[in-house]
Amino acid sequence: QVQLVESGGELVQAGGSLKLSCAASGLTFRNYAMGWFRQTSGKEREFVAAISWNGGTYFADSMKGRFTISRDNAKNTVYLQMNSLKPEDTAVYYCASKWDTNRGYSDAEQYSYWGQGTQVTVSS
Repeated sequence: QVQLVESGGELVQAGGSLKLSCAASGLTFRNYAMGWFRQTSGKEREFVAAISWNGGTYFADSMKGRFTISRDNAKNTVYLQMNSLKPEDTAVYYCASKWDTNRGYSDAEQYSYWGQGTQVTVSS
């Protein structure tokens, strides 16, 4: 059974930083692309960042230069480092995994497994 467990979300002031983690189990982690998405109430889930099986990274335009994504295959964990946070970054952040086919990294429908989400709140 595949499980993705996010952690690290909390309340932070604008301009601050947070590092989210997502621990995966029940899958051959090194073969999977990992993505981060976010969602606020009443809005569709939004792509944030993804990392391919071999470390290629992809970002939504609004996150470029502020967010970084990394993975540790030995720990079956993916990280999202978020810097220069803004109030509009407030959302529930979800980790997701998909079998890496070298495409579709920003498409939520391509992802097979999802975590339960972690709340990030950025105060102004």
